[in-house]
Amino acid sequence: MSYSFEYIDIILLAMIAGFIFLRLRGILGKKTGFGEKISSQFEKEFQKTNLSLKPASENFDEVAQKDFLKGAKIAYETIITDFSDSDNKLIASKPLLGKKIYEQFKEALKDRESKGYFAEITFIGIKSAAVKTHKKIENSLEVTVDFVSEIITCLKDKEKKIVSGDSEKIKTVYDTWVFSKELKSANPNWLLIETLT
Repeated sequence: MSYSFEYIDIILLAMIAGFIFLRLRGILGKKTGFGEKISSQFEKEFQKTNLSLKPASENFDEVAQKDFLKGAKIAYETIITDFSDSDNKLIASKPLLGKKIYEQFKEALKDRESKGYFAEITFIGIKSAAVKTHKKIENSLEVTVDFVSEIITCLKDKEKKIVSGDSEKIKTVYDTWVFSKELKSANPNWLLIETLT
């Protein structure tokens, strides 16, 4: 009789492990495997609609919009904090940046470093993020997002004197960013390709 309880325990533990695995895969995603299938599903959804610039609610279903915005918020915070930290280097955000915007950010950081400045930032949080527009351009999708965030930031010189900003004041920041993803790419990341602020 005791053996049957052991088998039930093993089966329950296997089910729990399987559930945890599936939840992690759903949250973290997979780097390979279904990349093309997911992209083709998005492509079909976009082909069903008029792809001119329209409010996202007309073209995105609610689930797709929420999923995209979760990732966009993480990318936004990662890029802002990486660009505004004191080392004047892009490390954490590099895989999230398109080539053109990466070069622009890199040049701005080089300029800041040449002046002997460094940034201090406290990211308070994102007040809102909304998909403004989306469109298909050749083999890519582009999504424009309006962000409203709260940040404490200032720029300091070598003597740690404040050059700009305020180290104690919370600032409300309004950003409009454009993200892009190639439809046939196995890379799950959307890339920031433009900032419209």
